[in-house]
Amino acid sequence: MTSQPQTDADLPWTVSAPQQTLDWTVSAADLDGFHHTNNVVYLQWLERVAWAHSQALGLGLEAYEQLGCGCVARRHELDYLAPTFEGDELVVGTWVAESDFRLTMWRGYQIIRRSDRRTVLTGRTQWVCVDMRTGRPRRMPPAFVDGYKPVAVTPAGAAQTRAS
Repeated sequence: MTSQPQTDADLPWTVSAPQQTLDWTVSAADLDGFHHTNNVVYLQWLERVAWAHSQALGLGLEAYEQLGCGCVARRHELDYLAPTFEGDELVVGTWVAESDFRLTMWRGYQIIRRSDRRTVLTGRTQWVCVDMRTGRPRRMPPAFVDGYKPVAVTPAGAAQTRAS
């Protein structure tokens, strides 16, 4: 049995460290008829960690309303790599992977099971900046450009924040 890491940074992330993490313990309510975590539940966790990151940046729903724009999902790509079960302790991580600094950005995700340090899901979502009144695409305001900085993976595998 592998001993648990001291911090989330010690886990085998695909970037040097995610910009936001949330701990989650799989409950009976998260399971489907196969007695493993339902695929829709994973998507809910990804949405929660994305919102937690946005709120940590000062870009929660209230800020979106003040700015008159916000980000909505256009596309999700999820790879389910291993099942999870009731009682599994997970770490859900996210980071901004790419941004055109105009209309769209891609957010990366990784879910790791603490007990065996196994990545159980990787994924990404394309987010589009839209006008909150009309729902039409809108150029990112400076607060988004400044806040949603992509993490770039260097050749050595360490990550750094990419400047705009």
